Amino acid sequence: RSVFTVMRRSLRRRGFAQVCTWNYSPLLRDVESAAEALGQHIEEVCRATGHDRVHVVGHSLGGLVARYLVQRLGGDARVESLVTLGTPHGGSRWAHVLPTRLVRQLRPGSDLFQELAAPAPECRTRVTAVYSDLDQMVVPSSAGRCEHPDLQARNVLVPGVGHMSLPIHRGVVDEVAATLAGLRSAEAEPPAAAA
Repeated sequence: RSVFTVMRRSLRRRGFAQVCTWNYSPLLRDVESAAEALGQHIEEVCRATGHDRVHVVGHSLGGLVARYLVQRLGGDARVESLVTLGTPHGGSRWAHVLPTRLVRQLRPGSDLFQELAAPAPECRTRVTAVYSDLDQMVVPSSAGRCEHPDLQARNVLVPGVGHMSLPIHRGVVDEVAATLAGLRSAEAEPPAAAA
């Protein structure tokens, strides 16, 4: 939750009245079980707020968890739009460092990424992937792009911003707010934000 403190305040100042956060367990087994837990959390948010659909912003692994939810578990019924920040949509070479099940899933070409490459023609969630050329965790940086023909994702390069700085960078926060407000579309990709 703490990584979203700046963004949460900024979104509230911009008129987003209900901004919730969710932490996944540091003992996470795999992306699939985390996506199921996120789906349950979104159902609780919808019940508590009375909204049928929500916007989701996910940083790093959180973005991949949310993408799995909307693309593979029917979460697109509840998630209007998904914005990912520094998410390894194509995996990361760093995932070869640790042999845990979760980290192995983040290796380029893993079973997880093969599953996410499968057709998803019914997915209704609008996807925006914000990535940086200076992201130290998503290697290569192009793996931060969401390249799936059925998702028609909008990819936004924010140059010179580190992995942990993405959720607090003013240009990124502005991009997230504009995307959630419906001011961005897949046809009109904005120019890269500057620091």
